[in-house]
Amino acid sequence: MGKLIQRQKIRYRIRKKVAGTAVKPRLSVFRSNAEIYAQLIDDDNSVTLAAASSRDKDIAAQKVTKSEKAKLVGAAVARKAIELGLTACVFDRGGNLYHGRVKSVADGAREGGLQF
Repeated sequence: MGKLIQRQKIRYRIRKKVAGTAVKPRLSVFRSNAEIYAQLIDDDNSVTLAAASSRDKDIAAQKVTKSEKAKLVGAAVARKAIELGLTACVFDRGGNLYHGRVKSVADGAREGGLQF
């Protein structure tokens, strides 16, 4: 079984348990080789409430490691959530290990004031 297929199976397994609501959205993380993306999703209405990525101008301009950029992405998505009046969310690691850049996004979001 290939690595991508295995990750996809893990993703589906996580999504069976983890779902976001308008009050407690799902913090979904997508990690590519070069960039990282995070979005807060209300699964009841199928809407993205807030999003941030390492391609945003203020984050992309900084010359730091990918893990440090991931932490900034977490902080940015948390800042947008607080502006919307959201304080809690559920974390969706998207089939990736909770480690490295994915963990950095979570840490950045927690420091930004999101609880999960």
